[in-house]
Amino acid sequence: MSTDVAPAKAAGLLGPDDPAPLEIINGSSTYPVVLVCEHAGREIPQSLGNLGLSDEALQAHIAWDIGAEAVARMLADRLGASLVLQRYSRLVIDCNRPPESVGAIPTVSDNTKVPGNRDLHGPQRQQRIDEIFEPYQTAVRGQITRRSCQVALSIHSFTRTMAGLRRPWDIGFLFRNDRKTSLALADHFKTVVPIDRIGFNEPYQIDDETDWFVPKHGEANNLQHSLIEICNDLIDAPAAQRQWADHLASAISQFVQKDMS
Repeated sequence: MSTDVAPAKAAGLLGPDDPAPLEIINGSSTYPVVLVCEHAGREIPQSLGNLGLSDEALQAHIAWDIGAEAVARMLADRLGASLVLQRYSRLVIDCNRPPESVGAIPTVSDNTKVPGNRDLHGPQRQQRIDEIFEPYQTAVRGQITRRSCQVALSIHSFTRTMAGLRRPWDIGFLFRNDRKTSLALADHFKTVVPIDRIGFNEPYQIDDETDWFVPKHGEANNLQHSLIEICNDLIDAPAAQRQWADHLASAISQFVQKDMS
């Protein structure tokens, strides 16, 4: 079951023909794991045009997490878990960053300039927060604070090469205080990929200044949690997405049965 959730009050950014900022799948599930996907979509409000970018740029990793939505949907289906998907491009506002941070509405992403994000006034930034960021975070809070939720997992993908540097990992598990959850999930993948291709706090590290899910949802609610990053060259086609969803479903099921405290 899927539910579209529109912002409570229109403030001028999203028009009647724009999609709702988020979608909740299996919203009434009692499975103990809640899934979220902050960078699922690459929609842009009609009022913002194309942010001054080419179609090629808007299909690239700077605009969304390639393959993450498909994997997250399949994973929710396999587990019967609830899932909150964010539909708008991370270039409009990044829902995994503090909204006041520089990277929340980037003017440059992986050496690509984003003209539509330059010289924004306070009210223009606030529109993006009010109509996209806050409705999404409210929906996530609504799911993870339900009595049945014991674990929150965020599904992402990353690009193999960033800023000219190659990343060798196939999958990464990001955490700060809750090391146990990531280690237990990663243990399953030792039979799937070479151990040196499993990253811990790679390709990113968590901190309060640049991250939202781990500090504000996982840690703040005392939930077991992990942010899972899959290299997007491994999940850019349906067959591969199904395979990785199967791997993750197996790892999460095992964690729920054996390791969840």
